[in-house]
Amino acid sequence: MITADVKDTNEAAWDEGTLGLSAEHAVPAPAELEQEVDEALALQLISIRLPRKLIDDLKLIAQKEGIGYQPMIRRVLLRFAHAEFRSMARDNLVSELNSCDDGDRVAAVG
Repeated sequence: MITADVKDTNEAAWDEGTLGLSAEHAVPAPAELEQEVDEALALQLISIRLPRKLIDDLKLIAQKEGIGYQPMIRRVLLRFAHAEFRSMARDNLVSELNSCDDGDRVAAVG
């Protein structure tokens, strides 16, 4: 039976990378597993040309954040899309409020 101390030590070793980062024990995941992961996460492979300097900058930021640069690019694109949708929703709301006359605006707000 594994004691709590040994279990905690093993978990810490995995978290710190002492265990699990050895290149000699690494094996590539089968292609079908990669496809299953993409499907489960709703990911689609794309090809995009970006300036080298931008890629270098994103890699540097990703390294600081402790993630790979491709997940960093996904994060950046998700943030941008969410911000754009918020901006569009705000613009639509302002437009609707501006198209109301003062009486309708008071009724809608109050």
